[in-house]
Amino acid sequence: MVTATLKQEITQLEANFCAALSDPIRLLILYTLNDGSRNVTDLAAELGLNQPTTSRHLKVLRERGLVDTLRNGTTITYRLSDPRLIQALDLLRNVMRERLAYQVNLINETTQEIV
Repeated sequence: MVTATLKQEITQLEANFCAALSDPIRLLILYTLNDGSRNVTDLAAELGLNQPTTSRHLKVLRERGLVDTLRNGTTITYRLSDPRLIQALDLLRNVMRERLAYQVNLINETTQEIV
């Protein structure tokens, strides 16, 4: 049986997970890691960011379980924890694309009625 408290805790976990996806830089990091594992220096250079900013975003992604780390000596490499994350992001992009197309259609219809 799912209690109200358990439901609230699950919902909070979902919100925390989604909060990690709410920053454009973190989304770019996830899409970049989809192409292969990277260390923070490589990620920062590829995305045109400074290393402290990149590290801060990676920390959020790691804390939420969206990326994993592999240590090789002093180098820490980051990778996606689950490739389905990109599938989920792509699904969201498709929903947004359809929503934007609907809004453009409404604007076009409204403009035609005015003319």
